[in-house]
Amino acid sequence: MTSTIKPKVKTLGNYAYSAIEKHFKKTLKWETSVKKDKDPEALHQMRVGMRRLRTAITRFSPAVDVPKPANDKNIGKIARRLGHLRDLDVLKETLEKLNESHLPRKEQESVQTALDALGKQREEALIDVKSTFKDERYKSLKQTLKEWLEEPTYLPLASLPIQQVLPDLLLPEVSEFLMHPAWLIGTQVEGAEIVISSNCKAHKVEQELATNGDILHSLRKQAKRLRYQMELFTDLYGESYTACLAEVKSIQEILGAIQDSVVLAQWLENVFKSEINSEFPSLATLLTQNRYKLWQDWQPLQQQYLKAETRHEFHLTILHPV
Repeated sequence: MTSTIKPKVKTLGNYAYSAIEKHFKKTLKWETSVKKDKDPEALHQMRVGMRRLRTAITRFSPAVDVPKPANDKNIGKIARRLGHLRDLDVLKETLEKLNESHLPRKEQESVQTALDALGKQREEALIDVKSTFKDERYKSLKQTLKEWLEEPTYLPLASLPIQQVLPDLLLPEVSEFLMHPAWLIGTQVEGAEIVISSNCKAHKVEQELATNGDILHSLRKQAKRLRYQMELFTDLYGESYTACLAEVKSIQEILGAIQDSVVLAQWLENVFKSEINSEFPSLATLLTQNRYKLWQDWQPLQQQYLKAETRHEFHLTILHPV
């Protein structure tokens, strides 16, 4: 006997609710562990959960009616406090690994001095995070979302089938990613063709990062936003979508590693009030070599995404859910 029951159509509202619920629960899951401060991974997971929650609420804003305490601005303020503490943990992990490398004894001692200074900064950042959990903004965020998940309220667009509106949700973020000015860093326009400066020496890469590092970091943040948004809909697309998402993630990670290296050098210069080349000549060389290698990893992806066919295929992928 053939069933006449039609499968329930998944709507924009369904996906919005599921995403907000998932990332809100993940955020709360790690709160106690972050307070105890025994495992850096707990802080990392809570920070990621908060960022993804922010993405879900922001991107689904045409469909959901979420009260002000849970808006993008308030979540962003909380996430930044978690982020500052997490950034110090990343610095600490990097410094500890460097201290295990074959640095001269004098530089090892200086790294230990830096770790001591970092420890003091981290204590202050941890106090700030713990106070965040007690302040009214965070409490209101939690209470508001708990109440909303019990009795969600939606805007008219929430009733539309997700397949119908999915490209409209994703394409604006894809366009910002593809049109970012960082793609042109280290290139020249020859006729109608964009040519990447290949075989750059390490000093040339350092010059590019000194001049355009902020722009490159901006692309990293845009890649992260796009990745988080795309990950909301992996079950609605096929293999080409998965491949695009993997490339966006690679771009985010490579540019993130470059930024982490730059931030470490700047932080050390601030701590010691001197140029890193004079205080840590061997370490400075290691960081330069690392950034040069990462730049070589970045350039093939840059080359690929400057091609018209790659950009066209990305758009076609988004336009055709399964």
